[in-house]
Amino acid sequence: MKRFKNILFVSDGLTNASTALHRAISLAKLNKAQLTVVDVIDEIEEDEAITKRVGSSLNSLLVGYKLENLSELTKPFEDDDFKIKTMVLTGTTFAQIIKAVIEHHFDLVIKASTPPESLSEKLLGSTDMHLLRKCPSPVWIDKPGKTIPYKRILAAVDPLGDQSNSTKIMELSTSLAATEGAELDVVHCWHLEGESMLRGGRAKLTDTELDLILRREQQKHANQLNQLTSRFSQHLNDSNIHLIKGNAVENILEFGKQSDLIVIGTIGRVGIPGFIIGNTAEEVLQFAQSSVLAVKPDGYISPLA
Repeated sequence: MKRFKNILFVSDGLTNASTALHRAISLAKLNKAQLTVVDVIDEIEEDEAITKRVGSSLNSLLVGYKLENLSELTKPFEDDDFKIKTMVLTGTTFAQIIKAVIEHHFDLVIKASTPPESLSEKLLGSTDMHLLRKCPSPVWIDKPGKTIPYKRILAAVDPLGDQSNSTKIMELSTSLAATEGAELDVVHCWHLEGESMLRGGRAKLTDTELDLILRREQQKHANQLNQLTSRFSQHLNDSNIHLIKGNAVENILEFGKQSDLIVIGTIGRVGIPGFIIGNTAEEVLQFAQSSVLAVKPDGYISPLA
C-alpha cells in the first residue's frame, strides 16, 4: 500500500480551515506523515527610510506576520502526537513551491483549486497548472464541495503507455480507496490510429477487414489492462474496470462526474527537464468537476531542479 511520509499543503493565504486543509490533515494522520503548511508572498521593494524607522525589512515583517497566521490556523489541529510545521516563502508561488519540494523532498503537494485570476494566468497558466506541469511530486488539486472522506475514486490508466506510471496510479488509487473507504473505478480509453482513414479514402478496407483489426486492437488493450489490474484484484471488482473505445478526455470527464477524485498520470518524459505534459491531464484538470491527483513518471526532472 502506497504511503506518503512528507506532505506539503499550500495555504494560499488561507485564514480559516478549508476542506482541503482538513483532507491534508486527515491524510497525514492516517499515513503518520509529517505535514508542512506553506504560504508564499510576493517580495516587495524595500524602502530604506521605512526599514530604518521600523528597525526591520518589510519583507521580514510580512513573513513574520504570515507565520503567525499559519500558527493560528494549524494550532487547533495539533496534539502531542501530531505536530504541523509551517513555512513562509517569498517569490513566485509555483516556483517557490517546486523548489521547496525539491529541497525538502516532499512526496505530495495538496492545494485547493483556484481558477485563473487574470488574462495572463489564462494564457500562461495558473499556479495549479504550473504545478501540474513542473512539480516532480504528485500534485493533488482539491475541488471545493467534495465530501470527507471521498466516496468514489477514478483511476485513469494507460497500460500500453508508461506502464510504471500506470502501476503508480493504481498503487495510489487503491491505497486512497482503502483509507477513505471509497469505491474505486479504473478506466482505460483506446482508439485505432487512422480508423477514419481506413473506413474511407485511398486506404479503405472492407467492413470485415476493419472489424478484425479493431477486435485485435481492443484485445491488445484488454490484455494489458487485465495484466495491470490483476495485481490489485483484492481492491477491485470486474464491474469497476472499464475499457472504453473513444476520446480519453471526454470519457474520463464523463466518468469523473460520478467521482470525487480522479487519479491520472502525466506524460512528461524522463530525463528531459520540463518536457510538456499531455493534453489529457491538462484538460482533465481544467474541466473536471472532481478533485485531481496528478502523478509524474519516475525519473521526471522539473525545469526548476
